[in-house]
Amino acid sequence: MEEYVQPNPPASKGGKITGFLVLIIIALLSWRFWPTGQQYANQLSSGFENFASSTMAATLQDVTEKIFTPPPLRSAVNHQDASLSVAGVISWTNAARKENGNLPALKENSRLNAAAQAKVDDMFRRQYFEHQSPSGQGPADLARAAGYVYIAIGENLALGNYKNDQALVDAWMNSPGHRANILHAGFEEIGVAVGQGMYEGKKTWLAVQEFGRPAGSCPSVDKSLKSEINSLQAEVDFMNAQLNQIKAELDSMHPQTQSDYDAYNQKVREFNDLVKIYNNKVDILKLDTANYNAQVNSYNACLSQ
Repeated sequence: MEEYVQPNPPASKGGKITGFLVLIIIALLSWRFWPTGQQYANQLSSGFENFASSTMAATLQDVTEKIFTPPPLRSAVNHQDASLSVAGVISWTNAARKENGNLPALKENSRLNAAAQAKVDDMFRRQYFEHQSPSGQGPADLARAAGYVYIAIGENLALGNYKNDQALVDAWMNSPGHRANILHAGFEEIGVAVGQGMYEGKKTWLAVQEFGRPAGSCPSVDKSLKSEINSLQAEVDFMNAQLNQIKAELDSMHPQTQSDYDAYNQKVREFNDLVKIYNNKVDILKLDTANYNAQVNSYNACLSQ
């Protein structure tokens, strides 16, 4: 005997209505979740644009270092009784400054004297007559080696048997570049060295003037701030890479289920939280950079006076 199978009862109107309501509820739930994801997507797009436009690299101004080195001066005269002295050269130099614009007298500085003496000794020893030594050392290197901290350096060189200190300074004053160093209003200190020795097989005098403006005469630049800016720039660059990585992950996500949207929205929150931190660091970087550049500009403006 065949088994009897009871047919399913026909669907009632109430059943049809219930099924229809279920469909409506599902549609509403889908509508509820999709705009949420879309809304986050819109927020993400806008937030990323702000983040991208806020990226920056700190552009720091450079501190100007001024070095004045006119071509070395060789004498065409040869006085047999030539004699030069440090005190006399300084005295006649300051007399020239007074006579030409009533400029303040240059103060003798022992460190600049040491730098000038090192130059005279080195030129005799290695037989050269240039501002740059054969190994590449210049007046700035000599000043630093002598412990002189400066914002501007000038150097005058002379070779020859000048009759006396006045004749030597007059020769420098008759040379435009050397004259400019002697009458430079920005220089405040001087060091001098003179010496007699053998140069190119002849007995002769070498004379060196080192002019300086000490670092303390202009507003200082906070070097530690520059280090902080470089460190903060590295942090900003690292976070920038992190945000781009998260953005790429979000772009690859296509949420379909409730759990997908939860994961997507969590990632969006992670992105937006990181953007806030990032933007704060960028703001600090901008302020620090502006502060540092203002210091450098003040320093350079002082230097140009």
